[in-house]
Amino acid sequence: MAHFQDQDVDLHYEIYGDGFPVLLFAPGGMRSAMDFWAHGPWNPIEALQHDFKVIAMDQRNAGRSHAPITAADNWATYTQDHLRLLDYLQVDQCHLLGGCIGGAFSFGLMRAAPSRVAAAVIQQSIGLDQNQAAFYDMFDGWAVDQRRLDPTLTEQTLSSFRANLYDAEFVFSASRADVAQCDNPLLVLMGQDLYHPESISRDIAALAPNAELITAWKDDGETTAERVRQFLRAQTPK
Repeated sequence: MAHFQDQDVDLHYEIYGDGFPVLLFAPGGMRSAMDFWAHGPWNPIEALQHDFKVIAMDQRNAGRSHAPITAADNWATYTQDHLRLLDYLQVDQCHLLGGCIGGAFSFGLMRAAPSRVAAAVIQQSIGLDQNQAAFYDMFDGWAVDQRRLDPTLTEQTLSSFRANLYDAEFVFSASRADVAQCDNPLLVLMGQDLYHPESISRDIAALAPNAELITAWKDDGETTAERVRQFLRAQTPK
């Protein structure tokens, strides 16, 4: 078990394998934690650790990671966590692989520090398509647990944090214009449900200048794993 601590932020992470780094942003919404990878159509930790240095992490206040919650928290708060972890691990450049909310985390990092990302796999990203209430409900369920852990948290603080995350457009951390300016190589694995709308995946692939869309990937995990390995190998700096 590995931890990175910076003042009152405590991030849990694990490293598997060796080679060019791949930073994973797990699915799970506000509960995004590395254990969720074991329950998906394929497990990137298992699939990639023989070719890459895989860095899996629990996001703040998910899994075994902890941090204060404030009314000013937003997507940039998570991005700063990611950059601080990369700095701590002395990783100058890496690939990203983000599932679900990890799509928003990935675009947040690519917006803030595009040169630190060689390529990204965006697996069924979250996004806004007549589904804001579902994201509010998901956040509120997580918030109940946070108030149980910290009774000093107020509804006003949590409501402001929720609005900072989900009162936005497109993939929440990035607008359509932002994605259109993202020239990092992207492999987009299409979503097809309420939280991961097909329209969002298709629009990401259409807007980003260097993106490829994979529409069918859930039925054959080994084929998907090999496709992702090929993509990341091809984009790894020589």
